[in-house]
Amino acid sequence: MTNEQKIVACVDQSEFARYVTDYAAWAAKRINAPLELLHIIDRHPEISSSDDHSGALGPNAQENLLSQLSDEDETRSKVARERGRLFLNELRQQAVTAGAPSVDVRQRLGELEETLVEQQEGVRLFVIGRRGKSAQSTQRDLGRNVERVVRALHRPILTTTDSFKVPERVLIAFDGGITTRRGIERIATSPLFAGLPIHILMSGKPKADAPKQLEWAVDRLTSAGFNATSELLPGDAESVIAQAVSDRQIDILVMGAYHHSPLRSALFGSKTSDLLRASKSPTLLLR
Repeated sequence: MTNEQKIVACVDQSEFARYVTDYAAWAAKRINAPLELLHIIDRHPEISSSDDHSGALGPNAQENLLSQLSDEDETRSKVARERGRLFLNELRQQAVTAGAPSVDVRQRLGELEETLVEQQEGVRLFVIGRRGKSAQSTQRDLGRNVERVVRALHRPILTTTDSFKVPERVLIAFDGGITTRRGIERIATSPLFAGLPIHILMSGKPKADAPKQLEWAVDRLTSAGFNATSELLPGDAESVIAQAVSDRQIDILVMGAYHHSPLRSALFGSKTSDLLRASKSPTLLLR
């Protein structure tokens, strides 16, 4: 499969991968784009189960241990590739059944963030799960890789939740900034949300030009054939948006992501991550 305008769905061997696949297939069908299911195998396998880790090795023991570890790593890698191949084939059939027009599968050995950055040229949309395999054994409600991956990429990213529902209602968290204005332009020229009602919500600190900004957004989508409405609700943006998603039974939330530096997020927290935790809907993140 070529890289031209494809959708890339990042999947691991977890139950969440099936929901990622469902949403990726839905998006691929809507925009008639090729879909690639990408499974990345960590190049750093877990520590060997060898019994001798004391460091007190004889003259030939170190060489023998290194050889043993190398053989174990190779065997582990082969097993991981085969398991991944079988799982990808199941997901491919799932995507084809869901109506994705063209589906390919690929496995890469590497690190998640680095691999996706290398692959993003020509990618139209990434689809990732908010949680992954590690979340099956923890109570983490947002995967540890999400913020790091989203910050590294410069493409729209659809983050999925723990179930699938064919989207019927869309909400755009609009702040009038360059990122969300570009998002309005992208949506206006894309078939992804064609025929779906779109509600544009502006919240946060009051802005003098907010009504004008909302009017522009509604006019832009309406002129493109969308049924668009708008609302201005002052207050804490995270709380207001999360409540609107719930009250309006929104199926996909669209918003800008991670505008502040990682250092600031570490010190004061990230509004994007907080909203991802608060919202129960899949979220299209704009970069």
